[in-house]
Amino acid sequence: MVVLAELAFSASDLAQVRFAVSPMWEVAPSFRLLVSGSTHPVHRRWADQVRPRLLAAGLDRGWLSELIPPAGYVPDFLNPAPAAPAPTPESERDAIRISRTERVRQDLDHLARHQGNLGPRLRTLHADPRGRLAKVTEEIGTYWELALAPYWARIRAVLEADILYRARAAAEHGTGHLLNDLHTSVSWDGNALRMSGRKQPLARATAGTGLLLIPSAFTGPRLRTRTTLPDPPQLVYPARGVGSLWQARPATPADALSAVLGRSRALLLAELEIPASTTRLAHRTGLSAPGVSQYLTAMREAGLVSAHRAGRSVLYARTAAAETLLEAARP
Repeated sequence: MVVLAELAFSASDLAQVRFAVSPMWEVAPSFRLLVSGSTHPVHRRWADQVRPRLLAAGLDRGWLSELIPPAGYVPDFLNPAPAAPAPTPESERDAIRISRTERVRQDLDHLARHQGNLGPRLRTLHADPRGRLAKVTEEIGTYWELALAPYWARIRAVLEADILYRARAAAEHGTGHLLNDLHTSVSWDGNALRMSGRKQPLARATAGTGLLLIPSAFTGPRLRTRTTLPDPPQLVYPARGVGSLWQARPATPADALSAVLGRSRALLLAELEIPASTTRLAHRTGLSAPGVSQYLTAMREAGLVSAHRAGRSVLYARTAAAETLLEAARP
């Protein structure tokens, strides 16, 4: 059954509308996309790189494979309310690790009603949440390093650009305009936020105060919500600019930065359009593997690259600082 949800707002609720970038809100939808095996037109380039690493690590057969079904409900405890505008992945995993036992069991019961039963791992999680949540968060950390951390600078830039755009719109036109412009299924009537085409009702009586708006790169065209007292309701919407997230960017000639960084470092930064290992970078650039390792270490210490464990390999990726530097050097 499709319902029209109405979330009422008091003056206090309007005063507590805020944005956040949440790493965990990217985990479930991105994992679902990878495990489905489908070719997503927007995320194809990313999925083609990441899916082999996911399968090699066996994450398609672990905790996440039972917690995140192919469609439908995902347990709410996997998406704790961000306590800051941009919480770290580690802080969100810590919040999951200390989830209340009753919350975990309630969410798993809800998942069982949707799926018909719980898998073997989730039955042990239901029996002993405190003892098993550490295993869950450990696997989430592994998935993060494999699938999202090497690309996070690029993803986060899109999410923050969305927030900047909407914050400016709110400053120029008011909060009502902001809420009315979030999604085609959302409208603001001056007193309540209306959401059409929903399967579940959404009422202020079952949610905390205010509203937490979270842009997402992977959530797809639909809105996602989480209402768990006493937290503010979370409304997750597709971020602007996701369609161009994985498009190849104009190349920056290595010569433009070589006078500042040196030719080899500039060449490596230019090659890291796609995260890669030392061996792969050596093959693509013609530099020796020990030399590449030395240059990457220096650039990591300078905050220009980050390193992420992927099985037996380490993937290197450009940081936000490196992206800014390359953008400035482009003709």
